[in-house]
Amino acid sequence: MRHRVLDPIDRNSEILFGLFMVLSFTGALSVASAGEKEVREMLVAAIGCNLAWGFVDGVMFVLRSIVVRARQAKLWQMVVSGEKPEAVHGLIAQEIGPLAASLGAPDFERTRQWIVAQPAGVAPRAAVTRQDLLGGLGVFLLVFGSTFPPTLPFLIFDELRTAMRVSAAIAVAIMFLCGYEWGRFAGMKPLRSALAMVVLGAAVEAVIIALGG
Repeated sequence: MRHRVLDPIDRNSEILFGLFMVLSFTGALSVASAGEKEVREMLVAAIGCNLAWGFVDGVMFVLRSIVVRARQAKLWQMVVSGEKPEAVHGLIAQEIGPLAASLGAPDFERTRQWIVAQPAGVAPRAAVTRQDLLGGLGVFLLVFGSTFPPTLPFLIFDELRTAMRVSAAIAVAIMFLCGYEWGRFAGMKPLRSALAMVVLGAAVEAVIIALGG
C-alpha cells in the first residue's frame, strides 16, 4: 500500500486554514462602500497573505517531521541500549499510548526483541527526507491554492453583492467537503460531520473577522 505524504487531517486542516485566512479579507468588504479599488486591494492582500503563510506552514511541516523522527530515534536508541527489559517495556508502552493497556509483558518483550534485532540502518534518523520536502510543498500548495476558489467570483462578477454571495457559497461547499472527508476518515457519520464543520467554520470565521482578521 502506498504511503500518503499528507493524511486527510493534514490536507483538510491546511485547506481550511487557507480558506479562513481568505474569508477574513472577503468578509471584511462592505457592499455599501467597497469599490473596484477596495476589491483589488483585498485580492492582493489575500493572495499575499496565503502565499506567505503557505510558505511558513510548509517549512514548519518539514521541521515538525524532523523533530518527530529525532524523538523516535532517541526512543529507538534507548530501547536498543536498555539493560533492564522492564524499563524498556515502559518506554514502549508510553509510545503506544492508551492501547498499551491491552498488552502484556510478553507483547512488549517481543517488540523489544524485534527492535534490537533490526540492522542499524533501519533506525529513524533526524534528517530531511524527500517525503518531508514533498509534504512541505503539498502544505504550501494547499494553503495557497485555497486562496482562489473564494476569490474568483470577485474577478468574474461585476456586482459586489453577487460576488460575495457566490464566494460565501463556495466557502460553505469547501467546508462541507472537508468535514465530510474528516468524518469518513474518523469512522463517524460523514454527513453529520460535514454539517458540523459548516456551522463551526462559520462561527470561527465570525470570530476572526470580529477580532480584526
